[in-house]
Amino acid sequence: MTDNGPRKTWPPALAAAGGWDDESEEPPVKALSPEQAVALKSALPMLSPWRVLGMQLVVGLLCAVVIRLFTASGVAMVSSLYGVAAVVLPGMLLARGMTKHVNSAVSAAAGFMGWEFLKIGASIAMLVLAPKVVPGLSWPALLATLAVCIKVNWLALAWRGRK
Repeated sequence: MTDNGPRKTWPPALAAAGGWDDESEEPPVKALSPEQAVALKSALPMLSPWRVLGMQLVVGLLCAVVIRLFTASGVAMVSSLYGVAAVVLPGMLLARGMTKHVNSAVSAAAGFMGWEFLKIGASIAMLVLAPKVVPGLSWPALLATLAVCIKVNWLALAWRGRK
């Protein structure tokens, strides 16, 4: 009861549908039998992070070649190659860390966070150092190639979805 009358459940649609009564419902997750787990695992094949990195490298190299052909500039091509390195090398750190065996879900989650922070830090450091490493750096070439390489992750997810 409130000062303005009886307390009302919000949103109204949930109040009409029975409210937030979770105690009467079955848990939404059911344990799988070993056979069901094997069938699910075979239906959702894992894509190796090393294969994704290989795809990023190949696409990045193709992007560098295209930039070289359109700009006729060696500096733009080297900047583009540095963009590839700024994606692939930190990605290798993450892939190496994530392919190590862990004993629990908590250590897997903590390991993922740690390796992901390391990857982000390495990427940022490479981008900060780019003007010192590549004389006459072409930021448009570097950033375009970097963006294309990052988008390969979506291509890898789409590729994984096909069978």
